[in-house]
Amino acid sequence: MSGHGEAQPMISGRSAPLSGVAEVPGDKSISHRALIFGAMAVGETRITGLLEGQDVLDTAKAMQAFGATVTRHGLGAWSVQGVGVGGFREPADVIDCGNSGTGVRLIMGTMATTPITATFTGDASLRKRPMGRVTDPLALFGTRAYGRQGGRLPMTVVGAADPMPVRYALPVASAQVKSAVLLAGLNAPGQTVVIEKEPTRDHSERMLIGFGAELTVEKGAEGHVITLTGRPELRPQTVAVPRDPSSAAFPVCAALIVEGSDIRVPGVSQNLTRNGLYLTLVEMGARIDFENPREEGGESVADLRVRFSPGLKGIEVPPDRAPSMIDEYPILSVVAAFAEGRTVMRGVKELRVKESDRIDAMARGLEACGARIEEDEDTLIVHGMGPGGLPGGGTAQTHLDHRIAMSFLVAGMAAKAEIAVDDGSPIVTSFPIFEGLMNGLGAAIRRG
Repeated sequence: MSGHGEAQPMISGRSAPLSGVAEVPGDKSISHRALIFGAMAVGETRITGLLEGQDVLDTAKAMQAFGATVTRHGLGAWSVQGVGVGGFREPADVIDCGNSGTGVRLIMGTMATTPITATFTGDASLRKRPMGRVTDPLALFGTRAYGRQGGRLPMTVVGAADPMPVRYALPVASAQVKSAVLLAGLNAPGQTVVIEKEPTRDHSERMLIGFGAELTVEKGAEGHVITLTGRPELRPQTVAVPRDPSSAAFPVCAALIVEGSDIRVPGVSQNLTRNGLYLTLVEMGARIDFENPREEGGESVADLRVRFSPGLKGIEVPPDRAPSMIDEYPILSVVAAFAEGRTVMRGVKELRVKESDRIDAMARGLEACGARIEEDEDTLIVHGMGPGGLPGGGTAQTHLDHRIAMSFLVAGMAAKAEIAVDDGSPIVTSFPIFEGLMNGLGAAIRRG
């Protein structure tokens, strides 16, 4: 899968009321980082709740290629015997990161200040994505990178033999770039400083501190100033991965738009740098209760109760909320199609360089299903058609993007006519149990 295999058309039809418990997989961002930080620790890190989607499995294979011992003990239960900061060996073969921009960018950062050479590739979607946003700051450490025109994979990265600490202000709000620089800074002497004008997901900072790194975050005139002291000995940890709020978004949004629905989604991460979608849905009038709030594995989590919400209203989403919900705009645009009035999403140009151009993919797919859309380089506007108002009947092109595929399959559950997607195979990269979970709640998703 991961876009390498044969296309798998899928069709979603009008659903019965959704009910039951949606046990969504572990958080993808934290799963990647648990494997990577475990590989850089000295000793054995134990992980529970690991997402076993293809993206994360590709990162596990990469950590093995760099010399760590990675073992699966059962569903979601893994261990990593680390090699220490700067202890990566040179891999014997090309590192294939499949569909994962997070995986490849974080791994590049991890090996960037160790004097080894590695070549990275991925599927057709990943090979289109820009890597210069990571390799440019890594070059400041002394790292060299040689890729295709436009800084694209396949790419060979030569780690710095004598790395220098770096002070770097992020030109775009990107947790991947921030994390790559911090990971490179682990094996550089002195202090590496990253400055971000807008806060992005902070899993790397939380986990670095948990693994024993010396890291501070301060609010300054420039924004958030993150300072990391290099060359620590990271201590192995026991990591409990919370459930992924990006994956939870699909059953949550489906329940909001399918008449009569009432579901529970337990143990979902409520990290403040990841909860923009949920704030937005509540502002639109969504009936979501956040029950039993608690801490698990250093992350805030809650159990969600979600009910059909016929009173959804279109709103203007604040542009500064984009970093906390960048992966959720596709499914938000589906909800917007079933709301009353316009939903305006500005400051979203980052969507054009994700697994696909997500603004274009959602606009064209929703138009094919009868919705009216406006867009420019940095904006997506959806004109809502009210509960059950989307005509449907179209086929959405997914462009090897798992979130586009899942978003349109959710849309088909509440539209007047079935909605098809040309290829649902990329769903396995982040949510391998999506089809079974949704059908178990009452959806009518089938292979085409």
